[in-house]
Amino acid sequence: MDQRFGNTLSGGELARRAGVSPDTLRHYERKGVIAPPPRGANGYRRYPAETLARVQLIRRALALGFTLDDLAGVLRTRDRGGIPCERVRALAATKLEDVEARLRELVALRNDLRAALRTWDTQLAKTRAGKRAGLLDSLPAPNPAGPKRSALFSTNQNKQVTARGRAVSNKQRKKTKQ
Repeated sequence: MDQRFGNTLSGGELARRAGVSPDTLRHYERKGVIAPPPRGANGYRRYPAETLARVQLIRRALALGFTLDDLAGVLRTRDRGGIPCERVRALAATKLEDVEARLRELVALRNDLRAALRTWDTQLAKTRAGKRAGLLDSLPAPNPAGPKRSALFSTNQNKQVTARGRAVSNKQRKKTKQ
């Protein structure tokens, strides 16, 4: 290590120890979650050794769903001597609410996929070999009033369950009544 900078790490060494790339370190600097380090005579960054613990903290927080913007504000408050604990807790509670909403969406998508597969299995069983079954054409129209999802299938709101427990779309129900 360069004695003029005391206990420091090069960008490459810090990145290796933290399990990130040097580009990630530069990105963290731009986002304000780590301080720009001093540079040696050669122009290379020389990070204080304690930056490793900071990068590890950032990685753990990112794994929990915090964003770099979330962390920039929290860490800035902390670095100035403030106590961001309530803010951290509030951010985590919001992240949990988001995860719960996504889980509900995924459960609905799973149910839609199961229903589509049951319907398609029936359609395929009735389709002659070499003929199209029209699987994608049989998908129910999305309900504009229903929750918005970026998924392949609409929610179950367009379907009713038959006495046998099979989901049937409004379109399919109309066909069977004719």
